[in-house]
Amino acid sequence: MNSDLDDLSKALRDFATERDWEQFHNPKNLAMALAGEAGELVAEFQWLTPAEAADLSPEAHARVAAEMADVLSYLVRLADVLDIDLVSAASDKIAANATRYPVATARGNADKARDTDTQ
Repeated sequence: MNSDLDDLSKALRDFATERDWEQFHNPKNLAMALAGEAGELVAEFQWLTPAEAADLSPEAHARVAAEMADVLSYLVRLADVLDIDLVSAASDKIAANATRYPVATARGNADKARDTDTQ
């Protein structure tokens, strides 16, 4: 991971350790918490038009930022518990998607690839 993610991961690990929460921070629980927080983020945009979603009020912007922080925190904590380098995993995924969605056929096209490649 890069140093910012390493620092965040360590801060989250220390936070959990200080509270004796490692016992609860197993992959299943962290993945479920991540999904729950992602749902709370989605709820902030529910019923907004695309224009409204792109121009949030300061209050809504602050709520979205807080929900995004929760999502990131659970994702980083899950990666720490599973010993996954998120930056490396994301880089690998970008490379795989570049092959799966070549510019010549994917540019301006939102169709999902329908092959059997790894998602």
